[in-house]
Amino acid sequence: MTFHGLAENILKQVDKPLTANEIWTLAVERGLDKELNSSGRTPWATLGARLYVISRDNPDSIFKTVGKRPKRFYLKGKNYNVDFKEYEEGKTEEETEISTTTPSKNYLEKDLHPFLTHFGFYSLNCHCKTINHSKSDKKSFGEWVHPDMVGCVFPIDEWDNEVLELSSAVGNTSVKFISFELKRELNLSTLREKFFQTVSNSSWANESYLVASEISQNQDFLSELSRLSSSFGVGVIQLDLEDPNSSSIMFPAETRENLDWDTINKLTVMNKDFKQFVKRVRIDLRSNEIRKEKYDKVLEEEQLEKMIKTRPTRIGGGQ
Repeated sequence: MTFHGLAENILKQVDKPLTANEIWTLAVERGLDKELNSSGRTPWATLGARLYVISRDNPDSIFKTVGKRPKRFYLKGKNYNVDFKEYEEGKTEEETEISTTTPSKNYLEKDLHPFLTHFGFYSLNCHCKTINHSKSDKKSFGEWVHPDMVGCVFPIDEWDNEVLELSSAVGNTSVKFISFELKRELNLSTLREKFFQTVSNSSWANESYLVASEISQNQDFLSELSRLSSSFGVGVIQLDLEDPNSSSIMFPAETRENLDWDTINKLTVMNKDFKQFVKRVRIDLRSNEIRKEKYDKVLEEEQLEKMIKTRPTRIGGGQ
């Protein structure tokens, strides 16, 4: 069963519009969550975003929305015996957050790097490298320049050697560079700051992503996140710490054909890790062989799960 199939099943059984949280709560109560084609403890986290996007962007969608605080979903072809004006005017009860088993924040942003490396390798065919900000000459260029992680998608594993050599000879290797900004949590109060930090840090790359493990399902937040993602071409990835293979792209990134070489040069001069990344990619392209051990190590799912389970509790809100 898909997310959309689950939502349709629940909405057919009730006589009023429901929030994404209410849909998920009923799905769990009726055991439909076990039929969902997604494992892990946080598949509910993308339900609201997917319903919102399809109801907004697809005029033929069976899902429609009513109200704003909170936004509720209903089926277009179904007759309801309720007054929709109450929902439009916000006179109904406010949405309450459902209880979840999302991990507590006893981890730092840097602890998310292995999870993104795993997702990048298996879902994006991307070899990732952590950029340590402490290795930068910040006096020269200021803040909001460094990506947290960078990645490269090579054509080496997919193309014949003759094609690789030909593409190199004509100056077109079809390499794709990706920039990642990682955050533990995304919510409405800090969204714009974190989003535009991502925009600033990723202007050099072909694609850019804002990545987090805990993402609010508030409908106003999802609406703004969707708008910003569409306007600036920045994708959004949610990491599932309980089931790394259930991590997913909530909103895809727009691919830019041209790289910003001035910014790439700035980052290369500023940061030793980024310089080593650029050098490594150049060497791998020349040799037509990817030295995987030179990038961040790709851990398997069992290793990642063990990292979180054995993570000591931290006091305070460190990054």
